[in-house]
Amino acid sequence: MNDELYQKGMQKRREVLGDAHVDRAEATKTPFDRDFQEYITQNAWGSIWTRPGLTQRERSLITIALMTALGHEGELELHLRATQNTGASVEDVKEVLLHTAVYAGVPAVNHAIKIAKKVFSEIENGSTNESE
Repeated sequence: MNDELYQKGMQKRREVLGDAHVDRAEATKTPFDRDFQEYITQNAWGSIWTRPGLTQRERSLITIALMTALGHEGELELHLRATQNTGASVEDVKEVLLHTAVYAGVPAVNHAIKIAKKVFSEIENGSTNESE
């Protein structure tokens, strides 16, 4: 493990997903998933999310489009919640989902819109109902 990338990744992960989410994930880490958690923290968060080529907002929106297209509901919900920290607005998400409908399909986006409405309503109402 590259400790410098891991530490950089943990800082970015906390910045994007929030301390509460990361603390919960760390608290439930077991020997079975420890290597995987280190891998994603170092590689996704430390190597990719910290690169200078795209803004955090742009990375957030790309991630939302990909999670929608691939049907990864839990990760989609997680990254919709993270828009509170990334600078992506509800209007940005709406535009990304419309764009994604053209290239990934209406059924995927229809479901993503249902998830987004739920998440944004919870955020607006101050709910902390967060998926892992």
